[in-house]
Amino acid sequence: MNVARQIMPLALYALTAGAFGIGVTEFVIMGLLLDVSYDFGVSIAAAGLLISGYALGVVIGAPVLTVLTSRWPRKTVLLALMAIFIAGNATCALAPSYDFLMAARVLTALAHGTFFGVGSVVATGLVAENRKASAIAVMFTGLTVANILGVPFGTWIGQHLGWRATFGAVTLVGLIAFAVIAALVPKDSGAPETSDWRVDLATILRGPVLLGLVTTVLGYAGVFAVFTYIAPMLTRISGFQEAAVSPILLVFGGGLVVGNLIGGKLADRSLLPTVIGTLIVLALVLAAMTAGLGSAVSAVAFTGLLGAAGFSTVAPLQMWVLSKAEGAGQSLASSFNIAAFNLGNAIGAWAGGVVIDHGPGLGFVPLVAALFPAAAVGVAVSAMMVGRASRSAFTDQATGSKTHVH
Repeated sequence: MNVARQIMPLALYALTAGAFGIGVTEFVIMGLLLDVSYDFGVSIAAAGLLISGYALGVVIGAPVLTVLTSRWPRKTVLLALMAIFIAGNATCALAPSYDFLMAARVLTALAHGTFFGVGSVVATGLVAENRKASAIAVMFTGLTVANILGVPFGTWIGQHLGWRATFGAVTLVGLIAFAVIAALVPKDSGAPETSDWRVDLATILRGPVLLGLVTTVLGYAGVFAVFTYIAPMLTRISGFQEAAVSPILLVFGGGLVVGNLIGGKLADRSLLPTVIGTLIVLALVLAAMTAGLGSAVSAVAFTGLLGAAGFSTVAPLQMWVLSKAEGAGQSLASSFNIAAFNLGNAIGAWAGGVVIDHGPGLGFVPLVAALFPAAAVGVAVSAMMVGRASRSAFTDQATGSKTHVH
């Protein structure tokens, strides 16, 4: 039994397949911003709002759908979410206008947060206690592989066949992921939660959990303030041709894989130091990237470092919030944290657009972005202090009760 649980089960890789499909549709739009802006006659900053719209769809959909499906078997939830994903991407491919495309992106996003939220809980339940963060990292590897294979290939399709063909291909990926989940995820891979969602929500509203969510928002705002506009940065500042963007995204994807797996392994060893350490590294990479964009070679290197630093925070932050909500509504807490990631995405994309449109300009986006993970470090330290104070108060209360009894 123990030996079996040391091996990552096939059901975990089925979740990875779903994460791959969702990762492609979330990130491929970055490589298509110029094409979409040309096609609909909108600015790059306006096209960037398609990322913010998707992220806000995740923020809304994650807690709402998690509550509405809390009594469902988890496999049924995952399949229903993939069905929404398929319908949303098919609609994106047929969008006749910018507004219609925005609405279709929001529809697609509704499945995102709950899939990763419920999936994270299922993943941690499939492995031994000392491999939970690594299990989350394995599931999120679907996102990293999406960036290595799906996003560059999707960008290439968009540049040669039109961006609509990209969303058609993503729809096909969703159909495959649906079939894999249906075949491999067992029906008993985690019983539905029976606790009252209002009790679970009260748990999430506790100080340490809220601070953990804020940390996630700030950390990922820094990543997406830069990644949203990576294509124009590489072409307009670093001097690359548009055709070079897709291969460079392979470097970013490679960084995602490395950072994701390292972050998961380090978090299994020591969770809170990994959360703080990875955020510090992310802030430093973003700050240095401002100067690095001026050289073609360093721009490619920093694109890879951004992927590694950014995704090294994902599994630690997800596991941290899960640990703070342990024993009450972990699916809801997990979905809220996925929503927090995407709220950070929306804030980051918006902030990057503000820097581009109102100054100091495209080249300074990474420097401004570094302020977000720097602030996240402060919030994480505050959460640590709040947690210690809560434990100290509990210990003092327990000691006082014993003294009174004696």
